[in-house]
Amino acid sequence: MKLEPVVGDDPREILRALRGALHGAGPALGLGLVSGLPDEVRAGTAVVVTTSGSTGVPKSVALSRDALTASALATADRIGDGAWLLALPASYVAGLQVLVRSLVADREPAILAGAFTPQAFAAAALTMASTEGGERVPSFTSLVPAQLSRLLDAADHDPAVLAALRSFETILVGGQALPAATLERAEAAGARIARTYGSTETCGGCVYDGVPLRGVRVRIERGEVQVSGPVLADGYLGDRERTDASFLRDPDGTRWYRTGDAGLFEDGVLRVRGRLDNVIVSGGINVSLDRVERIVRGIPGLALAVVVGVPDERWGEASVIVASRGEALRRSESVQLEEARAAVQTEIGAHARPSRLVLVDELVTLPSGKPDREAIRRAVIALH
Repeated sequence: MKLEPVVGDDPREILRALRGALHGAGPALGLGLVSGLPDEVRAGTAVVVTTSGSTGVPKSVALSRDALTASALATADRIGDGAWLLALPASYVAGLQVLVRSLVADREPAILAGAFTPQAFAAAALTMASTEGGERVPSFTSLVPAQLSRLLDAADHDPAVLAALRSFETILVGGQALPAATLERAEAAGARIARTYGSTETCGGCVYDGVPLRGVRVRIERGEVQVSGPVLADGYLGDRERTDASFLRDPDGTRWYRTGDAGLFEDGVLRVRGRLDNVIVSGGINVSLDRVERIVRGIPGLALAVVVGVPDERWGEASVIVASRGEALRRSESVQLEEARAAVQTEIGAHARPSRLVLVDELVTLPSGKPDREAIRRAVIALH
């Protein structure tokens, strides 16, 4: 089966190509492809999404029509059917799935053109109102935490943005952990939020508010979250070794995807604790940067802060808090750092306390909207 690259990130062009790929009438769609990959894919493949993620290592994930459709139907089963607004890049899985859900529901998606701003989001959201048979058609959208935070800031003084947030039946928020303070703000504003967990390898979010979608199974093996179900990718295009390492098969034939995340699955609810490999050794003791970051984000003014590990002459490695200057300057920098260090010491121990707070004009992000942790880490190291 032919693989047809799509150059750029034009959502309408991607939508046109996706329509043919999803229905089997056109070639498979290649998003963000890098050189050296095969130009043929297995039958049934609809999309190949190539993304470097926060590690900088490219991976080309092959997603079948069946997996994408199963994900879309499971989402509708959980939150309902309706009209979708695309406010994320269509070349990344969360944005792609907004288009897939629209096609599966046989509805044209609303598309936020150009750069994301609260005003543009509000204008697009408030033009979606429609009815069928006298009943209002529910609307949905998908965001990353940084977008939601910008909308909440704007909603404090812009009634149109507030009305837009309240207009959605459900707003899916994923891509990274949603800080508790941001969730509380959103709920207080009247927004209906569902926190999603998943990856490109699971066709996007496959666990909502800790509960797996229909057909999705979760297990914990040696502390690692593993996922099974009809939403799994076929594997990595042109990389059999990586595919075999990441996708396991039980004796009964069940396939499982190794997420690389640490977590607990109790009473049907998943709690993700961070990346298994996002650990530094400070003074001879392992420190989970994800755990430190979750604690730091509870400090006022640091809700969207990123914690990275850097070399340290005394301890070997140390954690550093990096936050947006506009967010953090609402309170004293020294006070925030001391509050963060105290909170981390209380919950983890003195060995895990961040060494510094670095303020930047703007946090570097990937096109998907997630923090570019590797670029942020390099920038902090360069400050020395």
